[in-house]
Amino acid sequence: MSDRLEIAGRALQRPLCNHCLGRLFASVSRGLSNDQRGAIIRSSVADAPVSQASAAGCYICKGLFDEVQKFADLSVKASGGFEFNTFLVGTKIDAELIEREEAFWTETGAKETESIKSEMNREIGKVLEKRLGKIVDFANPELVFLTDTRFDQIVLDVAPLFVYGRYRKFSRELPQTRWICRECRGKGCPHCGGKGRMYEMSVQDYTGPIVMRHAEGTEDFFHGMGREDIDARMLGNGRPFVVEVRKPRKRAIDLEAMQREINQGAKGIVEVEGLRMSTRAEMRAIKESTHSKSYRVSVRFQADFDHGKLNEVVTSLAGKPISQQTPNRVVHRRADLERVRTVRRLEVESVKGREVVFIVEADSGTYIKELMHGDDGRTQPNVAGIVGVPCEVLELDVIAIGDKGE
Repeated sequence: MSDRLEIAGRALQRPLCNHCLGRLFASVSRGLSNDQRGAIIRSSVADAPVSQASAAGCYICKGLFDEVQKFADLSVKASGGFEFNTFLVGTKIDAELIEREEAFWTETGAKETESIKSEMNREIGKVLEKRLGKIVDFANPELVFLTDTRFDQIVLDVAPLFVYGRYRKFSRELPQTRWICRECRGKGCPHCGGKGRMYEMSVQDYTGPIVMRHAEGTEDFFHGMGREDIDARMLGNGRPFVVEVRKPRKRAIDLEAMQREINQGAKGIVEVEGLRMSTRAEMRAIKESTHSKSYRVSVRFQADFDHGKLNEVVTSLAGKPISQQTPNRVVHRRADLERVRTVRRLEVESVKGREVVFIVEADSGTYIKELMHGDDGRTQPNVAGIVGVPCEVLELDVIAIGDKGE
């Protein structure tokens, strides 16, 4: 205790407000503001000035704490039109003031300190909690007030809004996300017919803009649990996805009405269900998921073959690992790597002459078309190789995503 009194005595050789005095001993006790702590310390030091320094006369803050209400007023004004339930305050403090404070800690020997920046954040936050009726959230605030105390400016950092759902895609000519032309990067060129993209619409285009409009945001992003080929339909229980909307003004959204609007606008090309609010953590989990997928794949062999070979296909592949080199069709844009995947289940659904329909369940990331035709030996073993006749894939459908019931 005597050491603290000595530190306080040295500190009070300078004119200090109670905020800056109390902050020298911020970690000593709980339940007190630095302003209250400073008043108690001042009363405990013999020959200390009876009253605190005038606001502008404080050696450390130069009256900054008298401006807390002003910064709160500016923040309230800046947040007009935004729906949010949680917030956080961050501040920029003049560098000269911070340097003076840190030098003062060394001069006085204070080691139980709190920075002026930290106290300003808290004091403004306390006022805003009362004014706005919202709560401070240090982990996932929906709105962050970045307060520049040097120029009386407030910059808002608005957390994105996330909406989860599942989609089914019934077109074989529709990508999952916007496919910007690689030649012109969206500007328009002969390669893309001047459109800036390779396909006019995508699953994202049927969903993201509607979510963004309801949220009154500025930009939408589409995050799926993997993706199917453009010429593959997505059926069954649907593929999980999250639409991310940047800088949303609205967070209270009628999700049922929005779902109806999406489905009506897609006119049977895309269908979504189960829309609900989501989080960044769930979005990341969806993108990183490794759930199995089930497929119905129709193939045509180039010559007649012994149908008995299909039993060998099932025996050789079902429940077995396969090795896949990055397919020729995508190796120009992906690293040429070898991947080992397991074909969890393989069944023959129907046989009609040279055409066979298989049901395949496989690990996430398995290239199903290549499992069928072998991709010039880059997938081993493969159906065509076991049958002994080359084949082509006619149609591919995703019929189930394994995140439900696994």
